[in-house]
Amino acid sequence: MDPKHRDRVAFMRVVSGKYEKGMKLRQVRTGKDVVISDALTFMAGDRSHVEEAYPGDIIGLHNHGTIQIGDTFTQGENMKFTGIPNFAPELFRRIRLRDPLKQKQLLKGLVQLSEEGAVQVFRPVHNNDLIVGAVGVLQFDVVVARLKSEYNVEAIYEAINVSTARWVECSDAKKFEDFQRKNEVNLALDGGNNLTYIAPTMVNLNITQERYPDVRFRKNARALIACFRAIPAGSGPVFLLPDSS
Repeated sequence: MDPKHRDRVAFMRVVSGKYEKGMKLRQVRTGKDVVISDALTFMAGDRSHVEEAYPGDIIGLHNHGTIQIGDTFTQGENMKFTGIPNFAPELFRRIRLRDPLKQKQLLKGLVQLSEEGAVQVFRPVHNNDLIVGAVGVLQFDVVVARLKSEYNVEAIYEAINVSTARWVECSDAKKFEDFQRKNEVNLALDGGNNLTYIAPTMVNLNITQERYPDVRFRKNARALIACFRAIPAGSGPVFLLPDSS
């Protein structure tokens, strides 16, 4: 996208039905109705407004942080689909600012980049560290470069004693509260505010899992696959798989 534009766009693919300018749609994840009157299409560096879109077309929606990868838009139906897995990172770094006065810009940039799927961000519950997780070293370089060019933030990485991460949940509220109280130093919130266990070693993770058999340690978190159902009535669902930029 043009760095002169400070907006973000979610890209979506129409699979069936028809998009028309001014359609009122429901964002299933939030339950809110929105009117889509400014969808965009792109050609090289140019953008233009879309009046209609058909199956196979990709349209762009202005995203002010309310649209996530895998969101579902319908004309009122509450559709739910198998999620898109968000796998646990394999590499972790602590990220630091060169200028401590830009903490707000750093957090904003990391949250938005994690919403795009560029990296995963973890915020430990017991301190103010920011941990970046990735599956490849190149992702770390991309994040630092984008923070500098798009958010005017200069950041550096530091090594951190984290080997892996697992998303945790438990159906027993009392047991889960006990787990959280005794393992606070290893707990963090991801970009979607989901509770995560960050383990310094695989041995630590295995021991913790054995110690708390009622707590589920998941290797991935799921976001809802996007779906957009449009007219005509009786047609099949329209899947929109958004990506943000």
